Amino acid sequence: MWCGRDLYEKRRALFRFETLSYHPETFPGAQNRDTMSEEKIVTAALIIIGNEILSGRIQDANLSYIATKLNDEAGIRLTEARVVPDIEAEIVDAVNAMRAKHDYVFTTGGIGPTHDDITAEAVAKAFGRRLVRHPEAYRRLVEQFEKRGLEINEARLRMTNTPEGATLVENGISVAPGFQVENVYVMAGVPQVAHAMIDWLAPRLEGGKPVRSKTLVCSIGEGNMAEGLTAIQHRYSEIDIGSYPFYETGNYGTSIVLRHTDEALLERAGDEVAELMRSLGGEPRDKI
Repeated sequence: MWCGRDLYEKRRALFRFETLSYHPETFPGAQNRDTMSEEKIVTAALIIIGNEILSGRIQDANLSYIATKLNDEAGIRLTEARVVPDIEAEIVDAVNAMRAKHDYVFTTGGIGPTHDDITAEAVAKAFGRRLVRHPEAYRRLVEQFEKRGLEINEARLRMTNTPEGATLVENGISVAPGFQVENVYVMAGVPQVAHAMIDWLAPRLEGGKPVRSKTLVCSIGEGNMAEGLTAIQHRYSEIDIGSYPFYETGNYGTSIVLRHTDEALLERAGDEVAELMRSLGGEPRDKI
């Protein structure tokens, strides 16, 4: 598997991710999804930026949406997430660590107009690039604010700053865009805007085969199932099998989630889990 920088260099030979309109021939994987190897695993990391998340004042609403969108539409597995404060050095370290480890890195938060919105500056430093005013982002912002009769001040214009050479990520909710530098995609933290950005990005990214899941639930404590479940995991070592206990109406229960790209293999393993549940006196179902 290519590391993040190697995959980026491969892509750059195939396309330039310019701004604005979507040209299918310019996005990696847009024409070649059907020829990709089923065994190819493409990974991503999410960096959630913001003191408000770490303080508990705001609850993150982006991770689950982004993970699902990347897997289901692009065949990209979100395998790591990190929450960092609004501290430039922390953001720089996280970006550099994640972009070397994963094929894609996505960030949310810190691209607004206020003093604590420092993601663009931090990403520029991570790549050793100058922070510049992106001409197309500037044009869009000025045009929109003039139409709405809003003051065009320096704070608002900060939202047009990107690392030199960055390309834009479309924002279908408001005019301020995100941006991309190599394999790092910088998005807003506001959920509606972040979701719109990943909606726009996902079909344009090169991935592998989507991971499918199968869920089996029964009113049996996971301690009773542990030995049999371990044996099934050993027989199907390539499948990710997770056990998640719950409590309902005075009884303990267990939800077993199986994940793999091969649906036929999932069905076979799922049948064994269902049989284990029945052997212990439970009746498998597909939801709690």
